[in-house]
Amino acid sequence: MKCNDTNFIKRLQRQDEDALDYIVDQYLPLIKGVTCKVLSPLHNNGIIEECINDIFLSIWNNSKKFNGEANDFKKWLCAIAKFKAIDYYRKASKKLEIASNEMNLNPDQSVEDELIMLEDRTELIRLINQLESVEREIFIMKFFLGLKTEDISVKLGMTKAAIDNRIYRGKKKLSQKAVNLKLGENGV
Repeated sequence: MKCNDTNFIKRLQRQDEDALDYIVDQYLPLIKGVTCKVLSPLHNNGIIEECINDIFLSIWNNSKKFNGEANDFKKWLCAIAKFKAIDYYRKASKKLEIASNEMNLNPDQSVEDELIMLEDRTELIRLINQLESVEREIFIMKFFLGLKTEDISVKLGMTKAAIDNRIYRGKKKLSQKAVNLKLGENGV
């Protein structure tokens, strides 16, 4: 029996390889689109390809956990792709390396000022990773991926007011954490 749009879920859950081939053929553009949307700011095609492969591996390994119809399967794939891509983005953000070709040397700023800005950004990423998962996701989408509040609200199924409220509270938390960090460094 050949894999088709009516039996691919059952065949995937039985670990039939032709079902995975079918899913790759049918959903690769969708998964690639979701992944590129999240990871394109990194400007690293290798990470994007690795993430896509990891997404298909997760689909294969977790296929038995899917309980739904064929129209729900697309949503399930998108959720896996989105969260896997965000995980890759976080890992890559933690591995920020200071390279002279990445530094935008401004003649008005000294090298020390540039390094301080890079350290501040790294510290900001570290602080954002300490936020609650929903707030962290909102901050990444808003400030690193440049998404609009309306787009974030649609993606997360929250109202715009709720997103704005989370951003406001998250900024307060980050500000307080930064103050506490500075106080701790200065021994006050």
